[in-house]
Amino acid sequence: METVSFEDFAKLSLKVAKILEAQQVEGSSKLLKLKIRIGTEERTLVAGIAEQYAQDELPGKKIIVIANLEPKKLKGIESQGMLLAAQDESGALSLLTIDRDLPEGSEIH
Repeated sequence: METVSFEDFAKLSLKVAKILEAQQVEGSSKLLKLKIRIGTEERTLVAGIAEQYAQDELPGKKIIVIANLEPKKLKGIESQGMLLAAQDESGALSLLTIDRDLPEGSEIH
């Protein structure tokens, strides 16, 4: 495993976000388009979690996102951040969530 400096890690802005909406990305079996809220700001994320999560089970979940990642277009949709998930050897995913009800926008330290 490659290591990174603390200075590089400190550049990441990890925040709590609430999923407001989720929908399948047309033409993809893996991608979901998520509308999230980080504090008072709403954003769009595109995530490859559709094979593990149904779109109707995601709204209301509080997840961890990289909030300052450079936007990237996926299937013509601008993704404004990245959610964090763990993956086991079989490919099963689990979204990183919080165990207490903190407000959207709370910083991860």
